[in-house]
Amino acid sequence: MERSKLIAYITGAISIILALAYLLIVSILDFRGEMLPAPISQIPSILSAESLLKLIENLSVNI
Repeated sequence: MERSKLIAYITGAISIILALAYLLIVSILDFRGEMLPAPISQIPSILSAESLLKLIENLSVNI
């Protein structure tokens, strides 16, 4: 019975430590300020299906 109480205390302490660490990390990340979206010029353009097929075709011809 004593061993099970000790294990319960240890796991409870670990749980509290993890919860406090999580709250600290979230508070630090939240303190950094408002998140701004990436500039549109930095986002890569999406390939169309047609250009993707041409690219695959060119690769297979070159091999």
